[in-house]
Amino acid sequence: MLAVPELGLQGLYIGSSPERSPVPSPPGSPRTQESCGIAPLTPSQSPKPEARSPQQASFSVVVAIDFGTTSSGYAFSFASDPEAIHMMRKWEGGDPGVAHQKTPTCLLLTPEGAFHSFGYTARDYYHDLDPEEARDWLYFEKFKMKIHSATDLTLKTQLEAVNGKKMAALEVFAHALRFFKEHALQELREQCPSLPEKDAVRWVLTVPAIWKQPAKQFMREAAYLAGLVSRENAEQLLIALEPEAASVYCRKLRMHQLLDLSSRAPGGGRLGERRSIDSSFRQAREQLRRSRHSRTFLVESGVGELWAELQAGDRYMVADCGGGTVDLTVHQLEQPHGTLKELYKASGGPYGAVGVDLAFEQLLGRIFGEDFITTFKRQRPAAWVDLTIAFEARKRTAGPHRVGALNISLPFSFIDFYRKQRGHNVETALRRSSVNFVKWSSQGMLRMTCEAMNELFQPTVSGIIQHIEALLARPEVQGVKLLFLVGGFAESAVLQHAVQTALGPRGLRVVVPHDVGLTILKGAVLFGQAPGVVRVRRSPLTYGVGVLNRFVAGRHPPDKLLVRDGRRWCTDVFERFVAAEQSVALGEEVRRSYCPARPGQRRVLINLYCCAAEDAHFITDPGVRKCGALSLELEPTPADGGPDAAGAPPGRREIRAAMQFGDTEIKVTAVDVSTNRSVRAAIDFLSN
Repeated sequence: MLAVPELGLQGLYIGSSPERSPVPSPPGSPRTQESCGIAPLTPSQSPKPEARSPQQASFSVVVAIDFGTTSSGYAFSFASDPEAIHMMRKWEGGDPGVAHQKTPTCLLLTPEGAFHSFGYTARDYYHDLDPEEARDWLYFEKFKMKIHSATDLTLKTQLEAVNGKKMAALEVFAHALRFFKEHALQELREQCPSLPEKDAVRWVLTVPAIWKQPAKQFMREAAYLAGLVSRENAEQLLIALEPEAASVYCRKLRMHQLLDLSSRAPGGGRLGERRSIDSSFRQAREQLRRSRHSRTFLVESGVGELWAELQAGDRYMVADCGGGTVDLTVHQLEQPHGTLKELYKASGGPYGAVGVDLAFEQLLGRIFGEDFITTFKRQRPAAWVDLTIAFEARKRTAGPHRVGALNISLPFSFIDFYRKQRGHNVETALRRSSVNFVKWSSQGMLRMTCEAMNELFQPTVSGIIQHIEALLARPEVQGVKLLFLVGGFAESAVLQHAVQTALGPRGLRVVVPHDVGLTILKGAVLFGQAPGVVRVRRSPLTYGVGVLNRFVAGRHPPDKLLVRDGRRWCTDVFERFVAAEQSVALGEEVRRSYCPARPGQRRVLINLYCCAAEDAHFITDPGVRKCGALSLELEPTPADGGPDAAGAPPGRREIRAAMQFGDTEIKVTAVDVSTNRSVRAAIDFLSN
C-alpha cells in the first residue's frame, strides 16, 4: 500500500468522483468494484450530503443539568406534559427565607479525596472548618472555566483546589454530576414512585456554545464516569448549547414574562423600576384579534405571543451572559413549526461575571500587595472564600444609578494575617495606598464608592458589548430585530444599562426574561424533549483528513511530491468534510468509505484536522492542526482469512462511515458494506 507516515493512517480511503478522472490503483492494489478503483488514501469529491431525520428514543422524563461557572441547578419535565417544567427548590443553606432554585458550583472533598458535599452545604461546611484543618480539605469553586481555558485538554487534565492541591479534572466533574444525578433521581422517586429506574431518564447537560469539541467530549466522559448514562446508551445523554437552550425557551415566552429595557424612561428611573413590554405589543395584539388565521398559526406552532410581532423568517440574537463566558447566537424563526436556523457560528469569549471578581482581586493586590493576596489565598483558603462571598453580595447590589457607598466585610482572619505578615494594620495599608476610592470604615469594613464598584465591571461589560457589536456588523445577521439578554450575569443592572445604552439607539430592542437566571435551564429541558427544534447550525471550524492525491505539476508544491511504484502522488492534501461557517442541517451526513490496509486488521485509525479558514489546501498549512482521530473497530469476517462459506475468494473490505456535523456534537456511524452490519465507530478529541 502507499504509506503516508506523517498522517499515521491505518486505513485506506476509497471512493469515486464524477468530477474527476479515476486515478489508477498502484500495482497490486485489488479492485472490488468501480467505486474502489482509485489509489489508497486518494480523495474524491464529497457526494451531496444526505439529510436524515434523527430518530428519537422514547424517555419518560427529561432531566436537564445547568452546570454553570458560579451556580448550577437542575429541572425536569415528564414526556406526558413536556412543557410543565419542574424546578428544584429545596437546596439547603444559602440566605434564610430565600427560595434558591440554583446552588453555588462548589465541591468539597475530604482530605482523602472522597466526596463530602456540593453547593451551599459545601460552602457553609468549608466556612466553618478550623483554618488549619481547612488547609487539608479540597474545595473547588468556579472550576468549569478551567475546561474552556485548557489548550491541551485531556482525560488526565488536573484542577487545583483552593488549598493548592491537585486532582484529576474528570473526577472533580464526575463528583459534581453524580451529586446532581442522585439528587434528581430522589426527587423523581418522590414525585413519581412508579417511574422505572432503568433507561427512563434522558439527561441533558448544558455547555457554552463556544466550547470546542474536546470540552464537550470531556463533559460526556465525566457523565459516563458519574453513572448518568452508559457508553452503550450514549443517546440517553444530550449536550445542549447554552444560548440555544435559552433561545428555545425564549421563543415560548408570553409578553408578561419579559422586560423591555428600551421601555424605561430615558435617563429617568433606576434599574429596579421595570415595566412589562405589554404596551409595546398592543398594536400587534390588536392586529391578531383581526386576523384569526395569524392567531391560529401562532398557537398551532407552539410559539409564544412574543412572536406576534416577529414573523416567520425574522431574526433575533441571544446573548448568554454567564459566570464564566458570554455566548452569542443568532437564530431565524422558521415556519410552519417554529424551528430555528442558526445564521452565524456561535461566538463570544471569557467575559463572564468572574471577570468582575478578578478585577476586585486585582484591586486588593494594589492595596495590600499581590504577594500578600497570593499567600493569603494559599494559607487561609477558607477565609478567602468568605471574602469572595462578601464581595459577591455587594456586587449584586451594584447599579448605574445607585447612590451611597458599599461596605465589604473583611474576615477577621484577613485582618489578623495581614498584621502578622506586614507588621501594621489594614487601615494603615489603605492610607498608604494610591487607591483613593476605597476607605476603611469604623465598622471594620472596606468602604467602596459606587463609581469604584462600577469601574470593576467595565472591562468585562465592554468585552460583551464589543462582541455583540462585532456580530451585528456581520452581513449574515443583518435584519436582527431583537436581543435577548439571558444568563446569571444578565441580572446585573450595570450590564443591562450598559447594553441598552450602547445598542438601544441602533434600533435593537433589548429584552430580558423575568426568570433570566433560569432561562438556560428551562430551555435545556425543552430541548431534551424536542432536540430537533434547532434544525440548522453553522460549523464553527473546517474539518477534514489528510490524504494522497494525484500530483499535478504547477499546481502542487514540489516538496509534496511522492513517487511510489512509478506513480506520482501529492502528500498532505487536506480533504474537507465540512467548511467553517457552512450551514449543516440536523441529520445531514457526510459519507466516506475506507478499507483496512491488511487482512485481519481489527482497527482503522484516521487522524482528523481542523482550522478556522475555509480554504485550507494542506494539513501543513498555517492554522491547520490535528484535533482528533476517527476510529473504526472491526469484527473478524471470513474474508480476513480465506474464502467465505460459498467459496468466493477474499476481496477488499469496505467500511462506510457517515459523519454528522449539524448536531451539538460531531457524530459518526459506520457499516461494513459486505455484511451490512454496524461497525463500532467513534471520534476522539481528547487523545491528542
